[in-house]
Order: sequence, then C-alpha cells, then structure tokens
Amino acid sequence: MPQIADRAEIEHASELLRAGCLVAFPTETVYGLGVNALDGEAVARIYAAKGRPATSPLIVHVASIEMAQSLVANWPENANRLARQFWPGPLTLVLEKLVLEKQLEKQPAIPAIVTAGLPTVGLRMPAHPIALALIRAAGVPLAAPSANRFGQLSPTTADHVRRSLGSAVAFILDGGPCQVGIESTVLSLTEPKPILFRPGGISRTELEAIVGPVASAQEVQAGALQTGAHPSPGLHPRHYSPRTVLYLVTNGKLPAQGQGIYLQHASPPNRPDIKTIQMPAAAPDYAAALYEKLHEADTANADWIAVDLPPNAPEWEAVQDRLRRAASNE
Repeated sequence: MPQIADRAEIEHASELLRAGCLVAFPTETVYGLGVNALDGEAVARIYAAKGRPATSPLIVHVASIEMAQSLVANWPENANRLARQFWPGPLTLVLEKLVLEKQLEKQPAIPAIVTAGLPTVGLRMPAHPIALALIRAAGVPLAAPSANRFGQLSPTTADHVRRSLGSAVAFILDGGPCQVGIESTVLSLTEPKPILFRPGGISRTELEAIVGPVASAQEVQAGALQTGAHPSPGLHPRHYSPRTVLYLVTNGKLPAQGQGIYLQHASPPNRPDIKTIQMPAAAPDYAAALYEKLHEADTANADWIAVDLPPNAPEWEAVQDRLRRAASNE
C-alpha cells in the first residue's frame, strides 16, 4: 500500500496550490503535476515547466462525483454508471464543459487553457489517498498531467519527478511507487457512441460491459492531431519515451551493434552478452513495472533499449499503446 504523507505536508502542499504554485503528487497511475484548475495563470506554469504544447489538454482531478458534476454542462447517465463503477480509479471521462453565462460568472468554471480551447474537459477521481486528501485540502479541482518533461517517460516515483523537473516544482508529495503504473483510460462521452481515446488501467472490455460498444480514437481523429487541439492527452505519435533509443523486437532478435538492455517478456535474447530485465508475465503486473524498468534502463548508459513485445491481446492494449508511442522504430 502507498504510504500516507504527513497531514502537515498535505496542508502545506494545498497552501502552495492555492497560491498558484506547482505541486507534484502521487496517484495510482503516475505522479501528477498539479495546479488549481480554476486558475488560468497557474495552469500556464504547467505548460511552461513541462514544455507541453498548448494543443494538448489537461486532465482535471476531482475528489467527488459532485465536484465533477459542477464542472460540466451535463452529466449523462453513462457518466453516472461509469463513475459509480470505476471512481475513484484510473478512468478519465471526457464531457462537455460548463460555459458560464454572464450572470453566473462567480461560479467556478474551467478556463480555456486547461482544455486547449476545446468545449470538452477530461475529469478523473484518482484512487490514491494522498491525491484525494490534497484535492480536499486545497478545496479546488486540480489540473494535473504527468509530472515530467513532455514526451518523456512518465514518473512512477518521487525520484522520477525530481530527475525530470527538478526545481520547477515547488513541492513533491512522496507516496511511494504508483500501483497501476500507466496513465488512466480516457473515454469520451460527448458523441452517441463512446470513444476510447487512450487505453489504460480500465480495459475496453470493462468499459463495454457498462456502456456497450466503444469506438477507437483512430476512427474519429480525422486529422485533428495535425491541424488543431488534441481531443485527449496521450495522442502524440511519439510519447512516453526514454532518452535512450528504444526498439520493439520479436523472438528475441536484438540489434547487432552496440550494447543494450533487453526487457524480456517471453523470448530469450539472441545475444548472450546483453543485460536482461525480466518483465512480469501478467498484463497488470507488467504495466505496473513498465515505467520503473524503463527508467532503470534509461540511466544505464546503454546504446539502446530493446523490448520484447508482449502479446497482441485485449488485456495488453494499454501496454502495447505505450510501447508503440515510446519506440524509435515505430
């Protein structure tokens, strides 16, 4: 179980958030880089610290279904069913955001910078006691992408955050290693048929058991990634990448040149001189270990990292997505 940060640390972090500062905090997926989601100037600091393009919207983290409902124009029945089944947990719901009329200007609303100017917003209730305590102590929803430089490996420990962002973060709440280990599933409910923009800790099978057939992002993007704001985080072709060149391989066939590190799942390497990291056999365990092992390999001064591709099966969809985006030969 994740360790619980001291109440004084959480209170200090909440004060920093209310002052517009950047605070890194643990979730069950990866560490988030949080600010007050209602403060556009603070949100701009996230984009600057990460080097994140303005076309990539942020996920807003809430501490209750009621907080989520207060930020959207409508809360469809599918949102209710999914939130009651999977929240708190690794599921982000994309919904139509609340746009205030003039007479309601004092009511909290998500500024355009959070959503990359889109009329939708991604909402999630994290399943980590520190994250939930922090949101409640701050008293505001938190805009929070992963706490790393844009496009690089996501952080699953506080040390990963320190190595990636350093002094750009005012405070880091240490909750130990993340339990899920990869980013949340992102599901849009703004169209008649739900759209799976990013596979993650909640599988397509689990979603379809609640809402019926789900479309894939590729079916609906229609050039949006080249021409405008992305409808969801995690849609860049290259993302979640180590600094070291990463190759996806099958049957243990490694590059002939250089010395590298091999993340083995099933196939042994075809070169006996290569350092091997054995990866877990089951998909959830593999996902939980993936970024930690890639961080380990990335700090080893190797010429390359090679990853033995796991099965192309439904339960591996999220892992396959992260590996394809991280790879140098895709």
